[in-house]
Amino acid sequence: MNIGIIGSGNMGRALGKIWSNKGHKVLFSYSREPNNLRALVDSIAPSALVGTPAEAAQFGEVIFLAVPWVAVEDALSAAGSLDGKVLITCVSPLKPDFEGLTTGITAFLEISAAETIAQLVPTAKVVEAFNLTFAEILESESRQFGSEQASVFYCGDDEQAKYVTAELIKESGYEAIDAGPLKTARTLESLATIWVQMAVVTGMFPNVALKVLRR
Repeated sequence: MNIGIIGSGNMGRALGKIWSNKGHKVLFSYSREPNNLRALVDSIAPSALVGTPAEAAQFGEVIFLAVPWVAVEDALSAAGSLDGKVLITCVSPLKPDFEGLTTGITAFLEISAAETIAQLVPTAKVVEAFNLTFAEILESESRQFGSEQASVFYCGDDEQAKYVTAELIKESGYEAIDAGPLKTARTLESLATIWVQMAVVTGMFPNVALKVLRR
C-alpha cells in the first residue's frame, strides 16, 4: 500500500517507519525542517520517499495527517485534492502546554477536530486514530506492556476506510478498537486531553498506554 505522510514530526516519522518496515511504500512530507527531511528519512526508513504535501496526497492510497492543530488548514491546503482518499488523522486540538483544548473547542465538544477536518476535505474518507498514544511508544521496539497489548481507538463514517485503518493499527502493534462513527472523536479528543495531562502529572509519560479490558 502507498501511504502519504503529511506532518513528519514525531508521530508521522514513527508510524511511517513502522509501516515502511511492514512493506508499505511511504512518502514523508510537511516537516518543520524541510531541508533536513531527506537525511532524517534516510536514517529511519531508507526506502521511503520525500516530497511535498501535494505529492504525498497524490502518492498515497492512505494519507496520515499528523500536524499541530494550528497547521491543519495550511497542510490540507498544500495537499490539494484528497478525493476518495482514506485520511487518518491523529490531530488533537491540544494547547501547546497540554493544559486543555484550544480556544473555541470546549471539553464537551460540539464538533471535534476530526469532524472539522472532514468538513475541510469533504470528499476524503476521514478516520481518527492514534491520538491516544505517544510517539515514544511507537519509536520503541514493542507496543507490548508485559503480557498486555496496548489498545488504540479509531472512529469514522466509512466502513472500508475504518477497515484499512484497523489493519494499519494492528500492523503497528496495537489492538484496534472500533469506537463508532466520526462524531465519537468529540469524546476521544476530550479523553486525549485528560490522558496526556494524567501521564505528565503522574510522571508516567511517555511509558504508559491504554488497554481495553473485557470480562
